[in-house]
This record gives sequence, structure tokens and C-alpha cells, in this order.
Amino acid sequence: MNTNSVSWLFGKIARTHFPPSIQCFINKLYVKIFEIDMSLFEEENPCNFATLNELFIRKKKDIEFHDDEDVVCSPCDGLIMEHGEIQEGKAYQIKSKSYSIDELIPNSNLQDGFFINIYLSPKDYHRYHTPIDMQVLSATHIPGALYPVNLPSLQKRDNLFVKNERVVLKCKDKKDRIFYFVAVGALNVGKIVFNFDLNINTNINTSKMTTFEYKDLFLKKGSELGRFEMGSTILLFFGDEHFKYLNRKDEIEVGDILGEIY
Repeated sequence: MNTNSVSWLFGKIARTHFPPSIQCFINKLYVKIFEIDMSLFEEENPCNFATLNELFIRKKKDIEFHDDEDVVCSPCDGLIMEHGEIQEGKAYQIKSKSYSIDELIPNSNLQDGFFINIYLSPKDYHRYHTPIDMQVLSATHIPGALYPVNLPSLQKRDNLFVKNERVVLKCKDKKDRIFYFVAVGALNVGKIVFNFDLNINTNINTSKMTTFEYKDLFLKKGSELGRFEMGSTILLFFGDEHFKYLNRKDEIEVGDILGEIY
């Protein structure tokens, strides 16, 4: 069974409604294994989630985003796996393992700029938010494999992000500069969901790349953008001399300051 089939099956099980006593046991075990602090979430009792998937996509109580319009905030909880300058159209999934941005994002023409990789583990908050006031110009679903995206996989497998299924948002900031928000699928990710368009359908049996274009789709910083139905990775790409990186932490929370546009 390939990774896509495993992920589809896992997603189906995660959305299954088991008898309440069994579901309570499953949910409590998940919380215990991954040491999740449920006091941070709107629903604190694991037994009150009807499926494991509902527990995955639990909502946080309080999220604060910096008011300054030029500040870019983290769209999610996670671990900064790598960040740095884009050089000659290449970025890094991890040190010493580079990939072509044009392979990841067809026709991006990003030769210089800045990239940030944020890994969401199974313990993390699985919803993601808008990092800055922005206009969404298009969303492109690119089918692919669903390999794990944790540290051992990033170190072992070349071009991992390029091989995996992903959804690429082409966005424009308030200064009319293009940047990209990329949600990368991974093993056991049942779905990548974007709230503004539920026609973006992932983890399906297709090899066809599909692009959805939008007019006048403006989103405010901090608004809920979508969710992974299990953990994965978000990649951010900014153009040359558009962005200054300010973050000094490896582990970040949604709403933390990543940098600023200028």
C-alpha cells in the first residue's frame, strides 16, 4: 500500500464515529502520547470530540496577531525547520538539501528573496491563519506523494516538498508585491482545507494539476485560513528585498512575529 492509500485510510478512520467509550479512550491516549495541553483550547475535554479528526482540528481559545500592518505573523504552531535567502531560484528543505522553487511552484520565477519552512507535528494546533493582510490571486492544487515531512525524512529524501502533494496560494500584500503560501501534504494528512474555497479537494486519485483563480478575495491578518487534517508543513516565500526575518525561536506559536515587509 503506497503512502497516499495509507493516508486516505487513516483519514477515513480518523473521521469514523466510534462508540463514545472507545472514542474517549482513543482521544485521551492521543492527548497523552503527544503531551497536548488541552487548557489552551476551546474544548478542554478530549472525550467531547466525536472523532479523532475533530480532536486534530480543535480550536484555540486565544490567538493574538500584531496590529502593525507590515508585521508578518506565524500562520500556525510549529517548528522552524529551515529559513534563509533564496539563491538562484533554490531554497532548502533542510541544510545541504536544496530544491528548485520553480519545481515546487510552477512559473513562480522566484530567483531571489526569502523562504521559511514551518513543520506542524501531530501535537500541534492544526488550523492555520492568514499571516498578513493579503489578496489571494489563485490556489493551485498539485497532486503528489504523501511522504512524511519530519526531520528524519527531510534529511533522508531529496526534493521532498517537490514530490509531495501541495496547495500553492499566490498572494499579494498591501504593497502589491507577490508572495506564496504553500501547504504541503504528508503521511496521514487526510485533507488540506482552505475555508475560502471548499472546491480545493486534496488526497484524491488524480494526477491533474488544478488552478482556481479569484477576483477581489481579500483576507485580514489573523483570520482562519484553513486546516490540515493531521500535521504537515507550511512554506512561505517572499520576493527579493520585500521581507526582513525577525524571529529568533525554533518553536513558534500561531500569531508569533516572523518578520516584516518593507
